[in-house]
Amino acid sequence: MLENVNEKCAVVGIFGHKKASKLAYFSLHALQHRGQEAAGISSSDGEKLKTIKDRGLVMRVFNEEKLATLSGTNAIGHTRYSTAGDDSILDAQPVFARYDLGEMAIVHNGNFTNADEVRSDLIKKGAIFQTFMDTENLIHLIAKSEKEKLVDRIIDATKRIEGAFSLVFLSRTKMFAMRDRYGFRPLSLGRIANGGYVVASETCAFDLIGAEFIRDVEPGELLIFEQDKAPISIKVFEPIPKRCIFEYVYFSRPDSKVFGQSVYQMRKNMGVELSKIAPIKADMVIPVPDGGVPAAIGYSQASGIPYEMGIMRNHYIGRTFIEPTQEMRDLKVKMKLSPMTDTIKDKIIIVIDDSIVRGTTSRRIVKMLKEAGAKEVHMRISSPPTTDPCFYGVDTPNKDKLIAANMTVEEICEFIEADSLAYLDSDSLLRSVNATEDNYCTACFTGKYII
Repeated sequence: MLENVNEKCAVVGIFGHKKASKLAYFSLHALQHRGQEAAGISSSDGEKLKTIKDRGLVMRVFNEEKLATLSGTNAIGHTRYSTAGDDSILDAQPVFARYDLGEMAIVHNGNFTNADEVRSDLIKKGAIFQTFMDTENLIHLIAKSEKEKLVDRIIDATKRIEGAFSLVFLSRTKMFAMRDRYGFRPLSLGRIANGGYVVASETCAFDLIGAEFIRDVEPGELLIFEQDKAPISIKVFEPIPKRCIFEYVYFSRPDSKVFGQSVYQMRKNMGVELSKIAPIKADMVIPVPDGGVPAAIGYSQASGIPYEMGIMRNHYIGRTFIEPTQEMRDLKVKMKLSPMTDTIKDKIIIVIDDSIVRGTTSRRIVKMLKEAGAKEVHMRISSPPTTDPCFYGVDTPNKDKLIAANMTVEEICEFIEADSLAYLDSDSLLRSVNATEDNYCTACFTGKYII
């Protein structure tokens, strides 16, 4: 359970369906795990764009009455966790603007690494910004472009920015979807059963709305959606695939296919690999729910040690990191996670989790299990130590707050008060997801930054 490492964002686009805004709503609901601070949808009826966005969960922001006002056959949507910018309503997406070619809305997942530089240059040239989001840079770059067509302005603008982005643009009659040349953030294309197309951050959104997965949007690719036409593909950048491996470790839903592979299977593979490099005799394997479940299943199956649900999670409790005091964070962990005392009492247990970031949550979990009667608690982590912050759309703490950047594994084990601690190593992680460092970004584990 990644304490203080927060979800990025989710984007979705629906094109050519009479219930576009409703499908966008249901897609965002499926993608809620990627951002809980704010949600928004922009729709187009061919004449004008309408946008509704607010702070809060998707179900709080929208109702039947609001969705009814978002008429038209095209819509884009966003759920937000702030990785850049502030947490005000102005920084919720979609970002909407009127400019010389008409109206436009944008949704963005990722971070522009040169956002400050681009913003400073735009301000010097007279641009007036309304938000702190790096996404707003695109609005100004597109508006200031001298190209005649929107597609050419989008290409112009994206060539000025660097970093991670999966973008969906909506004009009055068209939709555009694009990924950066590295493909850091996921974006998939699907066909809706009774007409129209969908793009979304994860394929779990397709399952909910009855869409068929076609393929991933390629790194560096721009897709253009026009009425009564198949999507048109333009290769804006030469692809240099460096996909975010954290999507497999933590962010994506287990029932999604991300970067062409089953997230659930990749996480089970991590558990299998973990059992090989960090075996120990124990009575049972238990996960920290929900993130540790697939890896715990893999560890159990490979080791032959029984799998049990030794910790229950209350899904109706908010996220622990939002509370301002340590006392309240401690209380929230107790409210969120409860030990199965009869199951774990007097047992030697292996606890599988996806990561340790600051170490405080892991320490509380170990303490909770021992207070419930566990004889020994051995922590096994299905990813390497998180030693470096991310600049590509994941809100990780600064390096001085990352426990693995400042302590050895032995020291971390002592801090969390476990009987033993072991991590998956980088080679085993890459093997788990059928990859090499050549095509995945592992900067959070290695400090090797792509940009």
